[in-house]
Amino acid sequence: MKAKHIQKFNVNSIKHWPTLKTVLMVEETLKNNDIYSIEDLKRKLPKKIMDQTLRVILSYFEYEGWIIVSEKGIVWIKNDNPEFLKMLEKAEVSGNLRRI
Repeated sequence: MKAKHIQKFNVNSIKHWPTLKTVLMVEETLKNNDIYSIEDLKRKLPKKIMDQTLRVILSYFEYEGWIIVSEKGIVWIKNDNPEFLKMLEKAEVSGNLRRI
C-alpha cells in the first residue's frame, strides 16, 4: 500500500493563507482520532474552508509529523500527553520518535 502525500506548494502560488484560528479549528477536528478523507474533513469542520487553505494546513501538519496521510485517509498522530512524553524521555527511543 503506497502512502499518499499532501501536495507541496510554491509559496508564491498560494492565494489564501490560513489564519491561526483556521489552523486550530482543523487541528481540533483531526484530534478526534477518526480517519478522514479530505472531503470528510471538510464536512466535519464547524466552518467552511477553501480547499487550497485546507491543503496548506494539512501539508504543514504532515511536514511537522503531526498527521499521517495514507490511502485510507488522514489521521492525527501527535501526542503531547505529559505522561507519554515522560515515558519517551525515560525510554531509549530513536530521535525520530521523540519528535512525535
